[in-house]
Amino acid sequence: MIIKLENPKILTDVVGIISELVTEVRIRVDKYGLSIIAIDPANVALVSFKMPANMFSAFEANEEIIGVSLDAFKNVLKRISGSLVMQTEENNLRIESQEGTRKMFNLALINIEQEEKTMPMLDFNCNAQIESGDFSEAIADCAVISEACSFICKDSKFLIEAKGLNSIKSEIKANVAGFGKSKYSLEYLQKFARAAKLTTRTIVSFSDDYPLKLEYKDNWELAFILAPRVENED
Repeated sequence: MIIKLENPKILTDVVGIISELVTEVRIRVDKYGLSIIAIDPANVALVSFKMPANMFSAFEANEEIIGVSLDAFKNVLKRISGSLVMQTEENNLRIESQEGTRKMFNLALINIEQEEKTMPMLDFNCNAQIESGDFSEAIADCAVISEACSFICKDSKFLIEAKGLNSIKSEIKANVAGFGKSKYSLEYLQKFARAAKLTTRTIVSFSDDYPLKLEYKDNWELAFILAPRVENED
């Protein structure tokens, strides 16, 4: 495998976000491009990232699975300026910067013994397309009130609210279809909302007391699945 990316910023940013959820991943490289699917250790959240082959200026790869430490991968990507080339050599992933000072990093590949994950097929009653900045702000507002917040679709409106001793409700401008209400952990939502800086639109899908799907799309696709927050009854 040898692939070249002229502008690695999206890859660097996404790897940084994913590293907040998991410590190591299996990266698939095949004729379609580069992809990652991983589930956090608590089995609460899933993340999926796809970067198609046409985003790379050079792409020579058969189907290959690369296991890496995300902290190591993230830290190396941060040190790359300009274009980068990645290639596998025996048990290493070689990452090379080809602009300015030539840098050549070698990351040891790791064996991750787990079944390959797939994106679950889910049906949602509510879908909303929101300005990413508005979504990020609403999540930050809720985080100062509670540990969880509710997403609500009703009367063609999309609301996010959190309640504790105090409360906050945000009615966000959105293109809304359907109805539903479900509660989710803000610990995870704050991590997901970091992706708001990557694209202008956030796609939100959920149903009553059902997993949430957040999607960020450009030429690439980044998606999160989050289990609903279940409250213990006294």
